[in-house]
Amino acid sequence: MKAAYIAIHDKLKEEIDRGVWKIGERLPSERDLADEFGVSRMTLRQGITLLVEEGVLQRKVGSGTYVASTRVQEKMRGTMSFTDIIQLQGKTPSSQLLSYIRTKPNDKEVSQLNLQAGEYVVRMERVRFADNIPVVYEVASIPERLIHNVKKSDVTNHFFKTLTENGYRIGKSHQTIYARLANEQVAKHLQITKNQAILALRQVSYLEDGQPFEYVNSQYVGERFEFYLENN
Repeated sequence: MKAAYIAIHDKLKEEIDRGVWKIGERLPSERDLADEFGVSRMTLRQGITLLVEEGVLQRKVGSGTYVASTRVQEKMRGTMSFTDIIQLQGKTPSSQLLSYIRTKPNDKEVSQLNLQAGEYVVRMERVRFADNIPVVYEVASIPERLIHNVKKSDVTNHFFKTLTENGYRIGKSHQTIYARLANEQVAKHLQITKNQAILALRQVSYLEDGQPFEYVNSQYVGERFEFYLENN
């Protein structure tokens, strides 16, 4: 039998996922929720605290507890651009380009992108935002042959859309997620503290013909972003 505070966590999380509690909505007081669940306020507070730590809820001093309004969800099925993910959440996406270079690929890029001898990649470093809040720091590598006639702005602002407009059909992606600590550089870009726990994602995206077109290493602020699985 699960602990009472875990049951409270699970029930509230399920209600939030179903839309019973809307993004930005204030929850009832701890006293009222404790009465509703038939538990002590201390037990209720444990369940609430767990949701706060996960970024699902946020406490506002002197005001109460609210459904977090800065969290973005990505469904781990199919391949979507960051811009599309953010727009589907009803938020405004934007990016800060930190670097954009044509360079010889490293061994990992050669392997993940199936590059031939002598091929180059375009490597871009960006911070991605949702409603002007930094969500992810990413380094993306793209085979140069796919974009050698494409304007830099089209690659940095809407790469996936540019590919489809040039006749490419986007297929599946392979993703690996793991936990790590933010180094000083990443922490500064994401406006978090050094060594804060973050979610890291390695992703290779493919065209429908199986050709890899992008290799990305991303680092997400866990309290602002979550991944979830959906199986048919």
